[in-house]
Formats: sequence, C-alpha cells, structure tokens
Amino acid sequence: MGHATGGATALDSPVQYLKGVGPRRAEAFERLGVRTVRDLLWHLPRRYEDRRRFSPVRLLSHGAAALVSGRVTGASTERRRGLVITRVLLVDDSGSAHLTWYNQPYMVKRFPVGTHLVAYGKVERRFGAVQILNPECEVVTGNDLAGMGRIVPIYPLTEGLSQQVVRNVLFSLMELTAKMPDPLPAGVRERCALVDLPVALRDIHFPETWDACDAARRRLVFEELFRVQLRLAARKVAAASRPGIAFRVGEEILAEIGEMLPFELTPAQARVLEEIRADMEAPQPMHRLLQGDVGSGKTAVAAAVALAAVRNGYQAALMAPTEILAEQHFLNLERLFRPRGVMVDLLTGSGGERDRDAVRNRLRAGATDLVVGTHALIQEDVGFSRLGLVIVDEQHRFGVLQRQSLWEKGHGAIVPDLLVMTATPIPRTLALTLYGDLDLSVIDQLPPGRQPITTQWFAATDRDLVFEFLRDQLREGRQAYYVCPLIEESDALYAEAAVAKAEMLRQLFPERRIGLLHGRMKTAERAATMEAFRAGEIDLLTATTVIEVGVDVPNATVMVIEDADRFGLAQLHQLRGRVGRGTHRSFCLLITDPRSNPDVPGLGDGQSLSDGQRRMKVMVETTDGFQIAEEDLEIRGPGEVYGTRQHGFEAMGQLRVANVLRNARELEEARAVALEIIEADPELRHPDHAGLRRALAEAECAAAVVVG
Repeated sequence: MGHATGGATALDSPVQYLKGVGPRRAEAFERLGVRTVRDLLWHLPRRYEDRRRFSPVRLLSHGAAALVSGRVTGASTERRRGLVITRVLLVDDSGSAHLTWYNQPYMVKRFPVGTHLVAYGKVERRFGAVQILNPECEVVTGNDLAGMGRIVPIYPLTEGLSQQVVRNVLFSLMELTAKMPDPLPAGVRERCALVDLPVALRDIHFPETWDACDAARRRLVFEELFRVQLRLAARKVAAASRPGIAFRVGEEILAEIGEMLPFELTPAQARVLEEIRADMEAPQPMHRLLQGDVGSGKTAVAAAVALAAVRNGYQAALMAPTEILAEQHFLNLERLFRPRGVMVDLLTGSGGERDRDAVRNRLRAGATDLVVGTHALIQEDVGFSRLGLVIVDEQHRFGVLQRQSLWEKGHGAIVPDLLVMTATPIPRTLALTLYGDLDLSVIDQLPPGRQPITTQWFAATDRDLVFEFLRDQLREGRQAYYVCPLIEESDALYAEAAVAKAEMLRQLFPERRIGLLHGRMKTAERAATMEAFRAGEIDLLTATTVIEVGVDVPNATVMVIEDADRFGLAQLHQLRGRVGRGTHRSFCLLITDPRSNPDVPGLGDGQSLSDGQRRMKVMVETTDGFQIAEEDLEIRGPGEVYGTRQHGFEAMGQLRVANVLRNARELEEARAVALEIIEADPELRHPDHAGLRRALAEAECAAAVVVG
C-alpha cells in the first residue's frame, strides 16, 4: 500500500492489504471493529509492559502483579475435585515459578519445553514455592519488531490474532503517522501544551518513556473531548442566532405563581426559577437543562414556567417518555391550572382516535394552553397555534432529534423556549458531554420536612422478615409499594408476573386492600388505580417499574423491591424516591439472591464485589443521587447508563481514550477552547480551522448514520 501521501486515501484503505494481515486476519480485525488503517491506528493498547527489565522470580512478592521472562522446562496436569489444574514451569536466572491455569489443559501444548515466554499475572508464594495464577503469556520470537527491550503495548485481541501480529502491523505504520496532518490548530496545541498528532500516535503505541506515553494519552483525550465540545458549541451558537420570544415575567405573574403553588418554593427552586426567568425574558431562545434529584420539586418549577408562557399569550407543551408519567403530570398540572382558567390537554398513543383528533384540533385552534403528552406530540399531524415553550421531562430517554422535532413546531421563524428536565443525576462532567449545548440549572435541595429513607438489604431466604415489617407499617396506617422482579424480555410476561405477585400478597395479607399497576393496563384503569392509592383506598400497591418516576403519595412509606440486583442503580434510586415524600419515616427494602449480600466480600471472583453486590452496597450506604450516578457510571459506563448510542449522543460512543469522570480537567479545558473558537469563527472559515471544519463535518456524518 502506498504510504507516501499519508493522506485520507492511505488511512481509509482496508487493513487486509497491509503486510502481515491478509483476508483471514482482516476478518479477525473486523470483530474488533477495525476495518481501515485509521481504525487500526485508533485500536489503542489496554495496558503496557515494561520489558526493559523483568522481575527476577526469586524476588517476586506474594499478592503483587509481576512481569517475568524465562524458558519453559516442563509442564503437568492434575485433576482435583472436578478441577483440571495445569502448571507450566518457567525458569529464569534466579529461580523457577509455576504458571498455573484452571480447566485449560491445552496450555501444555501451547507452551512446549524450550519456549521463551513473557508472563504477567498475580503472584502467590506458598511454602517457598512461587506460582503465577492465570497469567497472560506471550511467546518471544526473533520476529517481534517491538516486543522486547522497551515499553511494550498490550492490545485487546480476538481469536485469530496475537499480540505479536497486532504489534508488528502497527509498528510498520509508524512511518505513515509521521506524515499525518494535525486537525488541532497550532495555537490550541501551544496554549494547552499538547504534543502534535503524529507524536501522540507514535507514543501511545510505542512510547520510549512513561512521560511520553502520558503526554500522548493527554493529547488524544483532549482531542476526543474537544471534538464533542466543538459540535455542541456549534449547535449552541446556531440555536442562539435564531429569533426567540422575549417573554415578560413581571411581578404580577410571579405573584400568581405563588398563589397557584400549594407550598412555598425552596431557595434552590427559587434560584432556578430566577435563572429560567432571565432566559425567558431574553430575545434569544432558552436552552436550559434542569437537573434535580428525585423529589426535589422540578414539576413545580415546570408548572411555574408554563404559567408564565400562557400568561404571555403562548402555548406550552410538556413531553414525557411514558404514558403513565404523562398521565401523572397531566393530573397534577390540571389540578393546579383548572382553577386559574388554563386549559390543559393530554395527548398520548392511547385513547380513541376521536379523542386524539379533538385534542389536535384544540391545539391548532389555540384553545389548549398547555398540552402534556408522549412521543405522540412530535407526530406530523400535531400542530400548534402559538407554541412558545417546550418542556421535555426525563430528557435522557429521548433523542436529540426527538426534542428538536417538538421544538421546531414553533410558529413561523419564531423559536420556542426549551427546558429539558431530568431526575437522573448526571455528574457535571457528563452533563457537559451529553448536554453541552444547554445551560445547566440544578435543584440541589429537597423540600423541608422530607424524612430520610432507611435502606436495608435482605436475602430472598429472609422474605418473612420483610412481610412482618410490612404488616407493622400497614397496621400503623401507612401505605407501601411492592415492585416485582424485572423481566426485560417481555412486557406481557412482566405484567403476568405482577398479577401473580398481587395474588400472592392478597393471600399473605387477606385483611389488606391490595392494588395492581402494570404497563399493559388501559390508561383509565391505571389512572383510577393511582387515584385510589393516593386517596388511601389501597394499602399495598403491587407494581412493575411503571411507578419509577412521577408518582407522589406522601403516606406511602415502604418500597419493597424484589430481585433488586436485576435493576440498575439509577432505576433503584428512582424507585426508592417514590417514598420519603411525607412526614413519616420511610424505608426501602431490597430483596436479592444471598450472593448479592453487600456485606460479604469476595463472592465474585474471590477478590472484588460483584456488580450486584456493588449496587446493593451503594444503595444501603447513600441516598445521594450524584454519588449513586458516579458509581453507576463506574460499573456500567455512560453508554449503558444513559443509553447514549440510541439517543443521539453518538459522540459518547466515539470516546475511545477519554473517560468523562476521570478527565474532568481536560473536559473543562476543551469546552472553554471550543466555545471561544466557535464564537469567534462560527463557520470555521479561518485557514487555521480547516482541519476542525473537516472533523466537524465527519462527526455530523457519523451522527446522521447512527441516528438513521
């Protein structure tokens, strides 16, 4: 392949045609997501081994991870209590160590006597003998261009590829990287003390020193985050350039908001409302993310903002991700707005076509002041007379394009104000990555009088203790939720499980009124059940996760969650947030398999807690939503937690080096530089910004492919 140009043509060539690859290895590379030379250059090491010096076997410490080099002098396999134990004897100048594997007898053939090996793993010393458990091993041959006498990269592999093959192919590409153009302007590199791209790619793969490796990683981290921030900054500046509505939110409207709400706003709510008011009075469209933990009172703020829009002669729309949440919002808002002569409508996928038509007609005619709905609001046949405010609840469940579809239903060239809300706590660094085109407001205070929630873990074998506790609480006049084990595969099966669980609870508590709520019930039936629970006509509500958000019953003080280790942390935190809303002490009881006991270390691999244990431990130890969110990110990663790939945040899927939690400083720096550049040169027309313009165009293309 011609490397001379170092341009896009060479980078976009298939890896198959590189020396040492060929069709079969190209298939293996494809399994790793590597199709082109560019992909291969960004297939980064997962760790490194310093093969400039090895640990002598004689000096290895018990419990430490060590890197050793030597020759194989023998091997043995024995069976013990159902286990096949394979040992390969490795000898260096100072002594010998057994490389030990369980149930992998083929290791004997893989490493015959005389093989020169490098091994990395955890050391065990017992009675003077040394063994390295389940080590990663590599055969040393004279053909390895970059495998000895240096800091050596260790790559993610798949069947059909070895470290040596991947390393050699990449080593031969280093000449190409030297000719690659750098998309970051020289001014940005100097200001942020970053090495240029050719140096970064060379030193991330084959560093001469650890400092060079760190500098390369820092440069690549910055560039990744900078690309994301550049897109967001461009989106933000473009939105701000469109004509918006300068609402008038004077003392009269503020006084009416005070009269409408049945309680006084907390200082945090009042501060956030003032931030939103300033946005609404500005002539540019508002783009704001309102973040608040479970129960912090975001709905009250949304109601206040909607009233301000309506009193200015505009319509407001609130979009929620599920029908039950839309129904809850509708009931709460109608209760507040009806006495004030404000017309509130509900539009979801349920209900008769005639009812939906009537709502759509009222919206187009301007008879509806505030509409609450689901995805049904963004359908083509939904139009507004004078839409001035769009509120999107539980934003992370919608895509960027979905929120945009509703936002673009404004009248003519006038763009409505946009307020997106989430109760899923998002660490600041991640909020800047997912929602960097929005201004951020945080309600960081719960309403007064809220009782702390005590969370306890129970083994499934101790269910009787949970039932006894439930009996006591119900006897005292409290109410409770009982959440069924999660069945993700089928809504129908989940609904059936809830029906069976409700029947079981009726037999256990014959003297109590047991209710049932699941996603396959009709809208009217669900609303009637929730109203009965709120009115105290149901003592114990058996439910699926439809109660995860938006349900507010102050007298409910117990939340029981079965098979709690099947749920994600954010979801558990949301469910727990259904209680603790009144003046009585509240409890969240987590029932799981005994193996998820948070107090027993080493049930996973003998060393660390399993994911289920970690989740239970965090839930028992804290009710801080932000701490829970950070732990959830550590366990599952942002793509899983926030569903970023399917919701238009494809930039998150492209973060191969950066970690939004660990690289907070680089993220802040990248954001500041990106905003500065876009504000000064919105279309990146300056010659120094040609590389950035290309990178931005590529990112937009990638986004279109993902969303499509």
